[in-house]
Amino acid sequence: MTWLIVALVLVVAAAGLLRWRRPAWYWLTFGVTLAALRVLVRYGSVMDACGLTVPAPRWRLALARMTNRMAPGPRAPRILRLRPTRTGLVLRLKLRPGQDAFDVAASSDRLRHSFGMYGVTSRELRSGVVELRMTGYDVLKRVQMPATVETAPMRVPVALREDGSVHYRDYRAVPHGLTLGATESGKSVYQRNLVAALAPLDVALVGIDCKQGVELFPLARRFSALADNPDTAAEILDGLVTYMEHVYQLIRANQSISVSVPDAEIAADIWDLPADMRPLPIVVLVDEVAELALFANKEQEKRRDRIITALVRLAQLGRAAGIYLEICGQRFGSELGRGITMLRAQLTGRIAHRVNDETSANMAFGDISPDAVLAAITIPAEARGVAIAGDSTGGWHRIRAPHTTLRQAVNICNKHAHRTPDLPGLEIFRPTLDHLPPITASAVDSAPATA
Repeated sequence: MTWLIVALVLVVAAAGLLRWRRPAWYWLTFGVTLAALRVLVRYGSVMDACGLTVPAPRWRLALARMTNRMAPGPRAPRILRLRPTRTGLVLRLKLRPGQDAFDVAASSDRLRHSFGMYGVTSRELRSGVVELRMTGYDVLKRVQMPATVETAPMRVPVALREDGSVHYRDYRAVPHGLTLGATESGKSVYQRNLVAALAPLDVALVGIDCKQGVELFPLARRFSALADNPDTAAEILDGLVTYMEHVYQLIRANQSISVSVPDAEIAADIWDLPADMRPLPIVVLVDEVAELALFANKEQEKRRDRIITALVRLAQLGRAAGIYLEICGQRFGSELGRGITMLRAQLTGRIAHRVNDETSANMAFGDISPDAVLAAITIPAEARGVAIAGDSTGGWHRIRAPHTTLRQAVNICNKHAHRTPDLPGLEIFRPTLDHLPPITASAVDSAPATA
């Protein structure tokens, strides 16, 4: 009996230590079983307390009266499936007649307290079926990306969502994106993760970093063209517009419009072309867009109009040609001049890190979701890397990219430097690497498997 008590004390102490120091390990060893039991035992009473039950149907009440039995009580949504994950539980519910998915979403915070979980989010899968994703611990405190992720062309994992799922940057679904964030908000780390995730793919990277290249030039071996000043940026963007026109001519010459060709095989963008004829997609990363839009004299104003016009054209027409934009900055509003709001309207994917004022959050989400604006302005200063990701559908998520050092990103880019293509018309803008040290085997081997 004494040894049994000692073993029990050791198990409880180990569980407490794991919960404090390694919450992910605690969840996988103890937490998932305890949480599943807690949900199943408390389910009926919790749903009744949260107002998520409906009265029994009339035929059951009538049958109870006819048979002189006790009247049946209210019914909660039926559990279709309870699935444990590495970060929490996934509960799939079948709603009763008269219930609405909005009622479940409105009760998410009360469900979180009642089930003793860290977070609960709700989404409707189809009519009458709702999925509750419950997290057992703060997954954004120490981000750990899963070892295996879903793969698809031009779809890369860049961050972790607060419900434990992976946040992907899917360029074919959301061609252009806008990333906002104040100084020291984690915007640069997110950009590093994006470059590191794109480096192993067959894609051309073009960078514009007007902070004298301090952010992107260390990753130069994986970039086909780089600019560190507005003058070079204007020339690169003009070259991309010319390249885009040539790609459209290629698509038009190979559209294969004839009676015998099925509609699905008619080419309308580069992804409809045969693989041996398809141009490589291009991702254009602009760091601190305000440096391209500000001017101090007439000459700089002409250059600024030229840059913004080229960006707007690429945003409006570049998707079919395989050209995708990633615009980053601290602010992105009408005070930057003509054409800025037109450009912002084309940037479907929106991500906002910590911002200094509500106006900056409105620039990202004001035309999408007021709730996302509120979530963006409440990010604390000590939560570096935490961001709000939204899109034009009005949905939004709280995300955080894994901390990737500049050295790790450099190693990944060096490892995949052989994938860097030469872009027609932009060869003169390819960064020179004479001042960079040669690639060593140790540097390549030290690149992490996941960024």
